This record gives sequence, structure tokens and C-alpha cells, in this order.
Amino acid sequence: MAPSKPSSSDPSARSPSPFGESEWVIHIRNSLEEEIEEEDIKTPVSIFCVPEALVSGKPEAYRPQLFALGPYHHWQPKLYDMQRHKIASARRTKSRMQGPKLEELAQLFMKREHKIRRYYHRHINHSKETIAWMMVVDACFLLEFLQNYTENNREMIRKKLTSTPSRRVETERMKMGYNMVLRDVVMLENQIPLYVLRKLMNFLCPSTESADIELSQMLSGFAKEVCPFKTMDADQSGVDDIVGHAHLLELVYHTIVPKQKLELVEEATAKDIDVDEEEEDDHEVEPKGVEFGDTSYVRSAYNWFKNMTPSLDGPLIGSVKRAVVSGPVRLLVKFPWKVVSALPVLSIAKKPIEGYFASLMKEKSEHMDQSSSHIDRPPLVEEIAIPSVADLFNSGVSFRPTAGGDVTGIAFDAKTATMRLPVVTLDVNTEVVLRNLVAYEASVVAGPLVFTRYTELMNGIVDTEEDVRILRRGGVVENRMKSDGEAAALWNGMSKSVRLTKVGFLDTVIRDVNKYYRSRWRVKAKGFMKKYVFGSWQVLTFLAAALLLFLTCVQAFCSVYSCNSHLTKISSVRA
Repeated sequence: MAPSKPSSSDPSARSPSPFGESEWVIHIRNSLEEEIEEEDIKTPVSIFCVPEALVSGKPEAYRPQLFALGPYHHWQPKLYDMQRHKIASARRTKSRMQGPKLEELAQLFMKREHKIRRYYHRHINHSKETIAWMMVVDACFLLEFLQNYTENNREMIRKKLTSTPSRRVETERMKMGYNMVLRDVVMLENQIPLYVLRKLMNFLCPSTESADIELSQMLSGFAKEVCPFKTMDADQSGVDDIVGHAHLLELVYHTIVPKQKLELVEEATAKDIDVDEEEEDDHEVEPKGVEFGDTSYVRSAYNWFKNMTPSLDGPLIGSVKRAVVSGPVRLLVKFPWKVVSALPVLSIAKKPIEGYFASLMKEKSEHMDQSSSHIDRPPLVEEIAIPSVADLFNSGVSFRPTAGGDVTGIAFDAKTATMRLPVVTLDVNTEVVLRNLVAYEASVVAGPLVFTRYTELMNGIVDTEEDVRILRRGGVVENRMKSDGEAAALWNGMSKSVRLTKVGFLDTVIRDVNKYYRSRWRVKAKGFMKKYVFGSWQVLTFLAAALLLFLTCVQAFCSVYSCNSHLTKISSVRA
């Protein structure tokens, strides 16, 4: 039986080795003796295979569907059919060259083979000549695609959209094709180093400076078009900052999460962890055991009632509260439980009360143990739980855009009940962009996963189309998709992440929002009914059965002793 071939859709599938055994030995000897420039060694890995945990949810969002760029998907049959379009781009680029030719560029890439390889996380099992020509052709195609994002070309497209109907139809058809290519271009596994684009531009422009300026204009226009967030920092970036990124996806990521602000977030998160550790060291844990001679049960009941009724109003509740905080009750609280439980009425309910408050004390001690052991651990999934936009809106929270436009500006003001979120534009390309940004961050960033935490926040607060509608009215969401329901499905699909992490300012926002929401009287009443009424169905069943038994006894008694005649005599005497 012939050995099974690896799946063409698997990025880990490798082409056959270009070496025999003797050639392999010669290749290894030459590689060890070859001098590698220090710049090549310092090049960090930045192009990764997407973790399978993310790919399994929606493979088409991570694996190219039309064009392959770079070595990971180069030999896939369904993508290799489009190779002729890339070769056509290379021909057009070659015709623009007046001096050096593409062959010289390929020779340069063969000399800098080690630098190109170091960008990729997975081993590239191709010869240096194959890698060099692959980079030449892909760079020509990508550069021609990026030229659509220069200001002149964008202005030309806008004019076509306002011209005759036939031209508009043609332009819309072209736009659909560009969107398909665009989604492939932003995928993490489909990146090529911007280094090769810069070298190609040097061959096309009279000087390195003019090449970087022209390339930075293309990249800046691309980032503005692709980035779902309209940030202020994107317009303030210099030429070196733009062309100095490893690849296109990294450029988009740092447009959303600027490097300077990311460093501040990492420092603040580290300080928060240190403060939590100091507070935990200084905190005195209460003893787990509760003796019957202690006053904890009575004090717990007293404090529980005071905490449950801070905002209640009315004559009846006011009287009850005055009775609870009166002198005799305060004196009763100070008595040991043995004395209080010996009273005639409370002695009947002694065991249920002891059991209830003992369970409360046990839960409290377990919670303190868990909190002390989880200081350095990432947050649990249930800690990300947050009310939906509709629930927050109904409790008085309003939603407004952030000032800077990036995710580091997310905040919640409890005084004004205002939650500030970055303005996000949702269209046919947004989901692919967001998913690959999450994959890139999980693969590259060692510190807090700021963008991943943002997607988890949006996944938590957006459940239905009503949530999207409220955010759209607040100016936080610009929806260019077919419906608000489709936009809600986009966020609900962003549920998987590779790892959880602490992000200080976002965790603070989530905690403050939950605290504000739970402090509302309507939410308290709903929670009370759910926990103590609907959750106590055994007690309600017992009371209903007792009431039914009582009514049955009354009916039997009246049937024997003629209650109706007695009631008639009593009413006649009163009359």
C-alpha cells in the first residue's frame, strides 16, 4: 500500500526533501562554515502557525482561500492555480525596473536566506534558491496590491463609484475581488517579511529614503483601510515606525495596541500583581471553625439583614429596620449563641440557623483560600462574566466612544455610569482581521494579551442584535454588515482563546461594571427572588402542602360540626 500523503490544507505538511544523504551532509557542512551576519541572528520570529485550538473553530478564517504568500501554503493545489496572477505581477514589476533586474534581487535574497528563514517559526524545507524566488514573486504581487491603498488610487476608486452605473458595477465587482485577496493578505500564516518589500522598493526607487517614504504611504493607507478601529496614533507614526514592522499583520496590531501604551499596560499589570501579593500577606484569615459559644451566627444574621436593606424605603420597612437596629436587638447580638438559642422561640429553629450560617462561613473561608492561591494565576473563565449591553443599559449605563480610539482607552466611570469603548467598524473583512490579530498576539506577546481580553469583553457584553443596536446608537459600533444580528454572531463566535491573562485596566473595568450593576436595587431584587424564592422550591412545596393540609382539616372539621350554622348564629347575634 502506498504511504498516505499529508493533507494539502495542513500547514505542517512539508514538501519532499531536496537533498539526498550525501547532498544533505554537504549542505550541513556548508551551513556550519557559512558566515551569518549579526543582523540576521537578531531577527525575531514573527510568522507563526495558528494554534489548532483557534483553527478548529473556523478554519477558513486562518487558512488562505485564494492566494498563498510565503512558504506555509505555497504548494497547496487549490492556491497554486492562482500562481499565474502573481507571475503576471512580477512581469509588470520587472518592466518598471530600469537598472537592476529581478535576478539580482533573487541573488540578494539568497545571500540573506538566513534572515528570511528566521522570520518563520516552522522550519522551511526548501532550498535557498526556491525561497529567494518565492519571495521575489510574492513581494511583486503584494506590492502591486498595496498600491491600491495610495491616496491617488483611492481617489480614483471614489470617482468610479460616483460615475456611470456600468462603471459602478465594475468597481463593485473589483472591490469584491480585493476583499477576497485582502482577507488572505492579513492571515498570520500567509505573511511575508516587510524586509523583502523594502528591498524590492529599493530596486524601484532612486534612493532608499524615497523608497521608504513611498512604501510607508502604502502601508499607512492599508492599515487605515484594514484596521477596524480608527485610532489617532496611526496618523502620527513616522516612516521608520511603519516600515520597521516585521509584516503587515504586526503593523495592524500595533496600530490598535501601540507599543508605548502596551509597555505601560504591562508595567501597571505587574504593579497590580505586586500590590495584591502585599495585601494578601497582610491579610489575617479568620478561623474556619465556629464554636457554638461564639456570637458569629447572631452577628451574621444581623449584618446580613442590614446589608440587604440599605436602599429600602417605606413605613413598614422603616419600622422593621428601626426594630432591628434598636437597643434590645443590639444587646441580643452581643450574647453568645448558646444563650440566644435557649430562648423559647429560637430553640425550635436552632439547627436550621446553625446549618445555614455554618455553610456561609465555610463558603467564605473556601473563597479566601482560593483567592490566596490564585494571585499569580490567570483569571478563570467565569471571572470574565459581565452583564449584556441591554442589561447594563436598562440599569442606567450609557456607552460612549473613547478619546484615542484604541483599546487601551477602555474605561468605566461609576459616577456618571458611562462605559467608554473604542469605535469599531464591522464589515465583511472584520472577523478574519480580528481572529488573526488574536492568533498573532497569542503567539508573539509574552505579557498581557490586551487585544484578546478586549474580544472576550465584547463577547461577554454582546449577546443579541439588541446589544449591537444600543452600541450603534451610542456611536461605539459602525455596522456595515447585513444586519445587527450578523454583527452579534461575529462577536459571539469570538469565544476561543489560547490562554487567559491578567490585563490590569480591563480587569478593573470588568470588576467596576459588575459592582455597579449588582448595586442596583432592581438587580438585587431579581437576584433575591432567584436565590431565595425560586431557588427554594422545597420550602415552597412544604408550605403549599402544609396549607393544603390545613384547609383539608378545616373542611373536615366544618363537615362534622356544621360551621355554616355556627357562622349564621354569630352573624345574627351581631346584627
